[in-house]
Amino acid sequence: MTVSAEDRPVGVDIQENEQNRPVIEAIEADNPKATVRYLPGMVRIQSPGELVINRETVEERLGREWETHEFQLAIISYFGHIKEWDDDQIRIAWDRP
Repeated sequence: MTVSAEDRPVGVDIQENEQNRPVIEAIEADNPKATVRYLPGMVRIQSPGELVINRETVEERLGREWETHEFQLAIISYFGHIKEWDDDQIRIAWDRP
């Protein structure tokens, strides 16, 4: 059975700490199909097909300005391809066949 790029899970592993909790909450808010799994010291977030991190949503949760390059300090690893990374959004997805 072949899984399409739209259904194949992508995701990130994020360090679980006080400063990253608002980022995790923002990712959950912007990705309703995502599953969040809390593990010792990290949080794994995965979603079918695509995972989006929006700067504006993170800023709302943090209560301050946030630049997308700060995400590099939070992640442990990711699976999927980074399809977009600009000042407003990070998008992780698989290449379509």
